[in-house]
Amino acid sequence: MKVIRTVGELRTALADSPRPVGLVPTMGFFHDGHLSLMRAARAANQTVVVSLFVNPAQFGPGEDLEAYPRDEARDLLEAAAAGVDIVFAPGVDEVYPEGFDTKVLVGGLTEPLDGAARPGHFEGVTTVVTKLFNMVGPDVAYFGQKDAQQALVIGKLIRDLNMPVQIEVCPTVREPDGLAMSSRNAYLSDDERDRAVAISRALRAAEDVVGRGEVDATTVLAAARHELDEAGIDPEYLELRSASDLTPAERVNGSTLLAIAARVGRARLIDNTMLKGKGT
Repeated sequence: MKVIRTVGELRTALADSPRPVGLVPTMGFFHDGHLSLMRAARAANQTVVVSLFVNPAQFGPGEDLEAYPRDEARDLLEAAAAGVDIVFAPGVDEVYPEGFDTKVLVGGLTEPLDGAARPGHFEGVTTVVTKLFNMVGPDVAYFGQKDAQQALVIGKLIRDLNMPVQIEVCPTVREPDGLAMSSRNAYLSDDERDRAVAISRALRAAEDVVGRGEVDATTVLAAARHELDEAGIDPEYLELRSASDLTPAERVNGSTLLAIAARVGRARLIDNTMLKGKGT
């Protein structure tokens, strides 16, 4: 496995690499969710590139950029074991050189949910992903369903700009008790870890009432909120949205996204599930 720090070295290495090329964009501190994306890329591509870059542009003022967990040495061992060919781990100056002043904006899908809760976040995401696509030139890029809104935004970015990249969205990977795997889980104390499981329980509660035939948004959201209330968690958002365009949903129909963001201690956690009402 090669570890590459500059765009020039990356392009040289990829010039002779067999295609298709699969890219897994990450901010490091790998867990089984990241590794599942690498394994999916390995199974479908001749060359697998993992980017390892904590992107300052997607962190807002007062967020956890400096505290974000990092362990490059461990990450490189994990990537090698997953069969990755190239880890691209540039410094900030390589991605955003002096004088950099360009932004890539995606409208509509970036406005609700995390877009409303974290102003400027998706602008940083779409800009760095565009740069990574230009640097790597992948045939396929892999993202996780846990970041459902991000995956939709990147899909729109690709379509709107006619990028020759296919997006693959892989299932959320969970701990045995249901907690979605996240690098930020490292912030949780033991007590906070126990409380955080209520986020996935809230999703399961909503799935249960929908499975019994309930489709009204108020009832579905109430079932989810009850689990959060029991754990003393006040969500930043708990919303039902159309899974295709993130418009508000008043009922569960063909494909409806239930999305949650909540703070538990220092950790800001997000999770979601896709709901489908009976007969839809």
